[in-house]
Amino acid sequence: MSTDGAHEPDRVDHYGASYGHFATELLAAVRADAFGEDIGQNGWLTADEQDAFVARLAPTSASTLLDVACGSGGPTLRIARSTGCRVHGVDAHGEAIARARAAAESAGLGSRAAFTQLDAAGRLPFADGEFDRLTCIDALNHLPDRRRVFAEWARVLRRGARLLVTDPVVITGAVTNEELAIRASIGFFLFVPDGLDERWLTEAGFRVESAEDRTENMARVAERWHAARARRARELCALEGEQTFAGQQRFFEITARLASERRLKRQAFCAIRE
Repeated sequence: MSTDGAHEPDRVDHYGASYGHFATELLAAVRADAFGEDIGQNGWLTADEQDAFVARLAPTSASTLLDVACGSGGPTLRIARSTGCRVHGVDAHGEAIARARAAAESAGLGSRAAFTQLDAAGRLPFADGEFDRLTCIDALNHLPDRRRVFAEWARVLRRGARLLVTDPVVITGAVTNEELAIRASIGFFLFVPDGLDERWLTEAGFRVESAEDRTENMARVAERWHAARARRARELCALEGEQTFAGQQRFFEITARLASERRLKRQAFCAIRE
């Protein structure tokens, strides 16, 4: 890939295109092909991977779980159903939160599931120690001041609480400016070197129990997502517009490549609030 005359790619409205048409049969079919099982996710999370994450979090029916950047709420509600815990999801996208609230009512989980639209990069509207579980899946990279975010998570979690967070853009190899620009074309991204997340979590008052490499899952999902969309190119172009479709395809292609070549790593951290 030449960098001569390279320019920053156009921004891609990935989340608007996804959440704006989330309930369509077309996008449901794409998700089923990409993930194997559609649980209402919009990242790199698969159902079996969530099961492994929940086992590490070990919530009980007495737990209160905060899901930061919950999207449309599908994975959040799946945790509530499988464990009996209370959940509260937050996300910046209004369409995602509206869909999450509707899904909670439809599933009969309205009394145990709440969803709030807010920017999770700032102070959270929750009391100190209000939660004993917290999860943030594939969205940490969208929050600008990560040290402040970790400190805020420590505030709303009581001592002994468990956290499970994934960072899908840990730099572990040589990456060009053009590749980074395409990888970040769907919004704000903060790329960090290997080891920095653990250090900042520790500084914020967490004890990191494990740092698990989940790069292979991201590479596989991104490749399948790209292929699933390519098979439905005509319908998706009509739904999203040709420019958004092309931009998303570039995004999934570069994500799969950087992950498969292990130049950007996806890590899952399990930590305890001390």
